[in-house]
Amino acid sequence: MAGKLMHAVQYDHYGGGTAGLKHVEVPVPTPKKYEVLLKVEAASLNPVDWKMQKGMLRPILPSKFPYIPGTIMARVDLSKVTDVAGEVVEVGFGVKKFKSGDKVVAYLSPFSGGGLAKFAVAKENLTVPRPPEVSAAEATGLPVAGLTAHQALTQLAGVKLDGSGPRKNLLITAASGGVGHYAVQLAKLGNTHVTATCGARNLDFVKGLGADEVLDYKTPDGAALKSPSGQKYDAVIHCATGTRFSAFEPNLSPTGKVIELTPSFGSFMTSAAKKLTCSKKKLVPLFAVPKGENLDYLVQLVKEGKLKTIIDSKHPLSKAEEAWARSMDGHATGKIIVEP
Repeated sequence: MAGKLMHAVQYDHYGGGTAGLKHVEVPVPTPKKYEVLLKVEAASLNPVDWKMQKGMLRPILPSKFPYIPGTIMARVDLSKVTDVAGEVVEVGFGVKKFKSGDKVVAYLSPFSGGGLAKFAVAKENLTVPRPPEVSAAEATGLPVAGLTAHQALTQLAGVKLDGSGPRKNLLITAASGGVGHYAVQLAKLGNTHVTATCGARNLDFVKGLGADEVLDYKTPDGAALKSPSGQKYDAVIHCATGTRFSAFEPNLSPTGKVIELTPSFGSFMTSAAKKLTCSKKKLVPLFAVPKGENLDYLVQLVKEGKLKTIIDSKHPLSKAEEAWARSMDGHATGKIIVEP
């Protein structure tokens, strides 16, 4: 497709919010070695997308301007959105798993981004097949939010998703959000007791996801983060921001840990202090490492009806600003989807 142009959304400087987004016509990217070119059918926004625009990850990301969002990896000149689902239209040298016409879901690189566009390039090893039972919108929510929840639960909290192993008492904060709603569902595949927090309007929703106990975070009990049944947490999947470790500590089991999904400088300092004092209660920052096999596992769970992507809203690419504003608002229930 060399020489052809496509519609894309990009920004060329830090800040600006929705006003900083620009609709442009740019060349369709060409897949390199071990890459596939996708015709995008759906893209999913994550808070990291607008946080990058805001400059919260500078000087690491974006690596250069202009940038096309798309969590987290696409081509230069595009947005940084990296969650996409679509159809393979071209394959680069050395690609063996896919051919033109295959339906897939992919995690794009955050350094190149590119999800808010008609076409995007993805690495073969971070692209997986999408069965007909799984829609593009359902699949595109999985790469960042689903993989983050999966890694936090299985690698850091020690939950076995086949239901084996000792019971884990978990607290999941912001349980109605993108990562949180996946975390609750995945946790309940294991041998767990889940206490969850969310706003008042989503109490029934989170209960419906499988949580054993749900707290309104704005109430005194919710602010105290105490389990109504008196459980002490073996692990906290902390999907929210702004809560100090000291607020969790009284409710942790003797060897409990807080898994911080969006760690701040203060989080790293607290984590280091706990190590230096040999505390058995720990704060563990999460460094997300996407793996194709884990993404494929999540897609299969969706196919089997064991995991659901809850869609907060859908927006056409021509009105990507509305999706951006919705994400920046911070009160989405589930995932925000953009469809070209």
